[in-house]
Amino acid sequence: MDLLEELRWRGMLHDAMPGTAEHLAAQQPVSGYIGFDPTGVSLHIGSLATIMLLVHLQRAGHRPVALVGGATGMIGDPSGKSAERNLLDEDTLRRNQAGIKAQLEKFLDFTPGPNAAVVVNNYDWFKDFGFLDFLREVGKHLTVNYMMAKDSVKRRLGTTEGDEQRADGLSFTEFSYQLLQGYDFLHLFRTLNCTLQMGGSDQWGNITTGTELIRRLGPADAKAYALTTPLITKADGSKFGKTEGGNVWLDPAMTSPYQFYQFFLNAADEDAPRLIRVFTLLPQAEIEALEAEHTQAPHLRLLQKALAKDVTIRVHSEAAYETALAASQVLFGGGELSSLDEATLLDVFAGVPQLEVSHALLSEANVVTLLSEATNGVIFPSKGEARKMMQSGGVSLNRQKVAPEQLALDVPLLLDKYLVAQKGKKNYFLIKLA
Repeated sequence: MDLLEELRWRGMLHDAMPGTAEHLAAQQPVSGYIGFDPTGVSLHIGSLATIMLLVHLQRAGHRPVALVGGATGMIGDPSGKSAERNLLDEDTLRRNQAGIKAQLEKFLDFTPGPNAAVVVNNYDWFKDFGFLDFLREVGKHLTVNYMMAKDSVKRRLGTTEGDEQRADGLSFTEFSYQLLQGYDFLHLFRTLNCTLQMGGSDQWGNITTGTELIRRLGPADAKAYALTTPLITKADGSKFGKTEGGNVWLDPAMTSPYQFYQFFLNAADEDAPRLIRVFTLLPQAEIEALEAEHTQAPHLRLLQKALAKDVTIRVHSEAAYETALAASQVLFGGGELSSLDEATLLDVFAGVPQLEVSHALLSEANVVTLLSEATNGVIFPSKGEARKMMQSGGVSLNRQKVAPEQLALDVPLLLDKYLVAQKGKKNYFLIKLA
C-alpha cells in the first residue's frame, strides 16, 4: 500500500517534507517514529490518532518505532500549551511508561521480522548525558534565532500576529525541549537507521529541528524526513476527546469500555465521516457505502455504530464490545439488566438519580411506599401519584411492569443490592440498598 495515498484519502496527511514519498517508495522498510509523552499512566484517544500513523506505517511494510519520552516527559513540550506543566518524578514517569508500552502493544505487531515494531525510552540515552556535554555536542549546532522562529515558541512568547504577550513567558527548560526532541531523532537515526519522524501538526517545528540536526551532524549524504497529521477537532472547532468528565482514556480502569463505546456512538453526524477514516482500518469502499446508507437513514446511526464497534474492539476486546453493546441496549429496552456486572450497571445509570434505601426500610415497604415515601418523594411526590402511574402501566421495577393492584415488593434485586425503577418511558432511578 502507498502510505501517503492511504493517509491522504483518510484525511490524515497534513504536511510532509519534500522527498518523503520517494523515500518511502525507494526503501523497504523505512523506520519511522512517533514520541509519546508519559505524563499519564494511560494514553487517550487524542494519542490514538498518532498511534494510527504507526499502524498505517507498519501496514505499508515499514518499521514503526514508538518512543516513550521518559526524559522529555520530565520537562514537557510547550507545543500547543499556554503554561508550563508540573514536572513529574522518575518513579511516576516509569509507571506511566509501563502502562503506555502495554497499550501500544495492542496496536502494533512486535513479531520478529524486518518491520517488527520497536518501543524505546529516551531516558535510556539521556540519563548519562551530562549538561556540558549536551551543550558542546548538540546545542552549539543550532542558533537561538533558529529556535526562536518555531511557532510553538513564538506563540508562548506572544510574538505571532494576534497573540498577546504572556506574563509567564517561556522557561529555558521548555525552550530547550526542541533540542532534546531533535537529539532523539539524531540518536534513532544513528542507532536504528530511523529516517522518518511523524506526529501531530503542532509537532512540525520540533520534528524539523531533528532533521536539521541530522543534516548537520550526520554523514554528508544523511537525509531525514517529516510527516504530520492534522489535529483532531470537532466540526464546531472544539477539542476532540474531551467529555464533561475529562479525557477519554484507553485504559478501561479510567474510561470503561461502555463509556468509551458511548463516546464514539454519540459522535455528531458531521464528525463521524472523519472519525471513521482516522480511527478505523475499514477500507475506503466500505466507508463510502456506510456513508451512503447513513445519508438515507441518519436516525439509525449506522456510521457511528460501525465506528464505535471497530474502535472498541481494537482498543479493548470483542467481549468488551459485546458488554458495552448490551449495556447500551438496556436503556432502550433491548438488554437484560441481570447480564450487567456492577461496574457496567453503574456506568449505564451514571446520569440518573441514585437513591439509597436501608435494608430495614425496604423490608417494611411495599411498591407504593418504596416509590414515594421510602425514596423521599424523588420518584413520586406522593402515594397517590405512584398509584395513578401504576394504573396507567407506566411503572417498572427491573424491567418488570408493576401491575395496578400490586403491592408486594417481590422483584429480585440486581446483584443483591440494586433496583432500577422506571417511570414512564424515559425516567430512570437507581435504588441501592445501604
